[in-house]
Amino acid sequence: MFSRADIRSSIKVTALDAGKNALFVLPAVVIFSTFYIYPFFELINLSLHQWPGIGPKTFVGLENFQELLSDKVWWLSMWHAAYITLIALVFQNALAFALALACDREIRGQKFYRVIFFIPPVLSEVVVGILWNWILNAGTQNGEHIGLLNYFLNATGLPQLVHSWLSDPKTALTCIAVVHSWKGFGWGFIMLLAGLQTIDRQLYEAARVDGAGSWRTFLNVTIPMMIPVIMVVVILTILGSMQVFVLILSLVNQGLVYHTEVPVTRILGSMQGTKQFGYACAQAVVFGAILVMVSFSFKKISNLAKQA
Repeated sequence: MFSRADIRSSIKVTALDAGKNALFVLPAVVIFSTFYIYPFFELINLSLHQWPGIGPKTFVGLENFQELLSDKVWWLSMWHAAYITLIALVFQNALAFALALACDREIRGQKFYRVIFFIPPVLSEVVVGILWNWILNAGTQNGEHIGLLNYFLNATGLPQLVHSWLSDPKTALTCIAVVHSWKGFGWGFIMLLAGLQTIDRQLYEAARVDGAGSWRTFLNVTIPMMIPVIMVVVILTILGSMQVFVLILSLVNQGLVYHTEVPVTRILGSMQGTKQFGYACAQAVVFGAILVMVSFSFKKISNLAKQA
């Protein structure tokens, strides 16, 4: 039997240990609260006010959100972001999966390819934007095309394909989506390759014993085992593509043009042009809510796929 003194001593020691542990966690809690929790609630608060950025705030309730519902440019920017995301989901992830399948096999230069494929994601978006702006440039100097793509098309006898890629509303957004996919496929490649390497090789051997060919093995073994990883890659692709921003600013150097407007650039435009910080915060709240709903929806789909 423990005496009361022993129990009190044990409680004091436990409380002292808890206090020491709290001191270790406290800096992280303070930083998280200062840079994440407080800005989150302040964002919601500002979305209910009209504020030019400096000076007093005027409470307007849900007027900013009501105005947002009829803002055609905002919803057009959402469509632009969705278009970029769709191309990234199809082109970027298909390329990443194909390269991951190739590097998962025993091929020469396997490690070299892994390094090469991961170079684009680690490059600065500003550098990538400037580089591709030079490639897609439609200008001429001394009668010759400055842009690498147009120069190549003209030099190979295809002058009819020379185009103002970043100035034409029909091609500008697609060019941005392709460049974004090129830059981001390396992240999916690394994650998908890691997922492929966790699959038990005995499953492939059992499929071969049962007479399954490469295609049936891919459909019945690889895909089911990769569904959790694929869903994570899909969610990260959606979140990253919907928030594309720096790449557009550096790629389309003539400014925030109408046909390349995306939600983040639209929010920036509301803050810089009309000084409607409250309206910009309302846009950010709606945009964040949409991303959260999309993420939870795909998470739910992922859980259902695991159960199946």
